[in-house]
Amino acid sequence: MKSTLSMTALLSITAAIALPTLPAYAAEAPADKQKLAAKPALFSFKAPMRGAPATRVGGGTRSATAVAITVNVLAPDQTGYTTQVKPTIYWYVSETINHPVEVTITGTRLEDAINPPLLEVTLQPPISKGIHALRLEEHGVSLKPDVEYQWFVAVVKNYNQRADDIIAGGTIKRVAVSADVQAKLEQASPELVAAVYAESGLWYDAIDELSKQIIAHPALREQRAVLLEQVGLNTVAAFDRGG
Repeated sequence: MKSTLSMTALLSITAAIALPTLPAYAAEAPADKQKLAAKPALFSFKAPMRGAPATRVGGGTRSATAVAITVNVLAPDQTGYTTQVKPTIYWYVSETINHPVEVTITGTRLEDAINPPLLEVTLQPPISKGIHALRLEEHGVSLKPDVEYQWFVAVVKNYNQRADDIIAGGTIKRVAVSADVQAKLEQASPELVAAVYAESGLWYDAIDELSKQIIAHPALREQRAVLLEQVGLNTVAAFDRGG
């Protein structure tokens, strides 16, 4: 790639860290639509490490002469869990941008910062306003079990002035599926799998499962908004609600 998230930016952040629009449901299935619309109350994210230090950071610009841009990663305040070897991660930008976006994954230890990142990928503009997915499967990236990784999204406004990057980041950790959670998943109907993940503290799995269902059932964006609000991502939740 042409450039990477600068080492200075990575170290300073580490030190500071404490779809296409689809038609509505068919008219002949109003019961299903009502059932889906009623489900947000079933979704409750239970963070596995309550009281842990916050690891999520967000970025934005403020200017009197340009539209403000906000970038968020869809991650909880603390380290988010996944059971997937090659999970999908999601991020949000508040406006369409005409700058490249770099996505980087690295270890959380300071010594990892001097090693090559696990992932470096540049997304070319234009990049539309909204929620975007990056599938690690497509980049041949696997997460080791019980290792905490940082991931960053950086809007690169000027490759010669990386201090101007708009950066957001979070942390992710791959964990094993407990026997209890596995039993619940096997008993859950497909539309409730995301709820099981959320209740079990598996943030990334819950968001991914829900986001995949949204492709077929756009009304489920309300459920995703509920989860986003529970971790303080109110701006992204407002976008899901059409705000």
